[in-house]
Amino acid sequence: PEAAPGEERAAGEQQDEEDDLGYRLFPERNKQPQSFLARSLFTFHNRCQVMLRMTLDTNPHARLLLEAMKQSGCTVFNDRHFSCENCDSCVGGGFDSATSQIVLCQNNIRHQSQMNRVVTHELIHAFDHCRAHVDWFKNVKHLACSEIRAANLSGDCTLMNEIARFKFGLKRHQQTCVRDRAIRSILAVRKVSKETAEKAVNEVFDVCFNDLEPFGRIPHSKSDAKRAYKDFQNRDRYNANL
Repeated sequence: PEAAPGEERAAGEQQDEEDDLGYRLFPERNKQPQSFLARSLFTFHNRCQVMLRMTLDTNPHARLLLEAMKQSGCTVFNDRHFSCENCDSCVGGGFDSATSQIVLCQNNIRHQSQMNRVVTHELIHAFDHCRAHVDWFKNVKHLACSEIRAANLSGDCTLMNEIARFKFGLKRHQQTCVRDRAIRSILAVRKVSKETAEKAVNEVFDVCFNDLEPFGRIPHSKSDAKRAYKDFQNRDRYNANL
């Protein structure tokens, strides 16, 4: 049977709302999960799972964030909180606050280093979701703050990554990169103007750029992240003895 005009409008409005929230970039979010046998036939999925496990077991950025979330009462479970899916070609991953799941774009993540950065980036969003009442969908400044923190702390803006993008400016390159990537991330997942995204980022930039939790520093390298992880563990031991 044909839908009534009102039903058609409602469906259209619902689709527009989903698109506005960025779900168009993650088309598998609304599908039924595949069986293990079906998933095992796809190389992308297997590769994604192997790289994810390597990141969670060995990457100091991810290990620190997992520890911090556990202590905040938000323990992360691999099977429950990570999902390898096919996505739009413009994204590597996303955090779905409605399900508290990190989406890893198995068709776009091709290298272990890329997996490390994507997992870290999205875990920072998950950490922010755990520790604060983030209004992801209606308050663009909340989204901007988390995107600034994710770009700043995940390794997205290391000097080597910037050089790989053919950006060679050294003066305040971290701030410039973080600002640019935060704006790009907002524009990718929300239907807002560039001016709106820039305004939101500018209004919260200083506070959010200097919010370094749970790292306590900007981890410019893997060795920096290892030191931050060690400091975090020592901080916990000190608090446990109080």
